[in-house]
Amino acid sequence: MSELHAEDDKLLILARGARGRIGAESGAAVRDGDGRTYASPSVKLPGLELSALQLAVANAVAAGAEELEAAVVVTAGEVDEAGLAAVRHLSSGAPVYVADPDGTIR
Repeated sequence: MSELHAEDDKLLILARGARGRIGAESGAAVRDGDGRTYASPSVKLPGLELSALQLAVANAVAAGAEELEAAVVVTAGEVDEAGLAAVRHLSSGAPVYVADPDGTIR
C-alpha cells in the first residue's frame, strides 16, 4: 500500500478512514509533537468550506498542539495551499505526504 514509516502509515490509514466515512473529496491526518493524531475529511457546506488538511490542523491546534511532526492528505486532486500554509505555520519542516484514494503515495 505505501512506503511510509510505521507512524506515518498510521496517518495514511486515518486519513483514508476520515475520507471514506462520509465519502468526502479528501481526508487528512496530522501528528503533533506529542504523538497525538487528528484526522478529518474535507467539509463543503453552503456557508463553510474547509479542506481536510485545514480541519485536521485546526483540530490539532484546538487540542493544544504547538507543532506538527507529519501530515498525510488522501485526495484524487491537489493539496490546497491554505492547508499547506497551516501546516507550515506550526512546523516548517514537517513532511506532508499526498496519497491517491487507493493509498498510493505520490
